Parts: sequence; structure tokens; C-alpha cells
Amino acid sequence: MTYRMHHLAIFGFWIIANLGWVPGVPKWDESFVVLAMWASVEAIFLSTFVLISQNRMQAAADKRADLDLQISLLAEHEVTKLATLVSAMADKMGVSSNADAELEEIKQDIAPEAVLDEIEETEPERR
Repeated sequence: MTYRMHHLAIFGFWIIANLGWVPGVPKWDESFVVLAMWASVEAIFLSTFVLISQNRMQAAADKRADLDLQISLLAEHEVTKLATLVSAMADKMGVSSNADAELEEIKQDIAPEAVLDEIEETEPERR
């Protein structure tokens, strides 16, 4: 029996029994105050567990995002080095390109460590 079916059976029996529809079972909560209190306490616990699991999932997602950023920064760094190398090879061979203006921008190095340090410095402000 699933969690929902279990609760449906308990709440259903509680309501039917306290309406007096079950012979031989005395009413114990005619105004359903105890049932409402029980359901409210259970909702508090369930919402707490959901929030805890969401926080854990968010922490894992943050770690994955940080890893993705680091990989992207390292890839950017490597591509910059390759662009510089290919440009130097083209210059040595006397090959000219129409993309010289773009190439100068691509050859500007980005230090992954500096970007990560900047992110870590501003991280307490984000939270």
C-alpha cells in the first residue's frame, strides 16, 4: 500500500467512524479537531523533510555548476593557447587571414584562477 493510499485509508476510516457510520465503533473525535491537528503536524514534518531534500539537491546542483564553470574556463584557456599557437604558425609561414581582428580578441588570455577567485570573493554576497 503506498503512502497516499495508507493516509486515505486512515483519514477515511477516521471520518466515517466519527460520523457514526461504522456500527460498534464509538465516536472519539466528533468535531475532527484531533484529526486536523494530526494532519497539521504531519504536514509540518513533511514540509520540513521536503525543504531539507531541496536544500541538498540545490547544494549538489551548485557543485555541478561550479565544476561546469571550471571546465569551461579551462577549455577557454586551452583554446586561447591553441589560437595563439596557430596564429604564430600562420605568421611564420606567411599565411594571412581575414579574421585577424577577431584573432587578437581570441588570443587574449583568461586566467581561470583569477575568475574563480573573483567568484569566491563575491559568493558570500550572493547568499
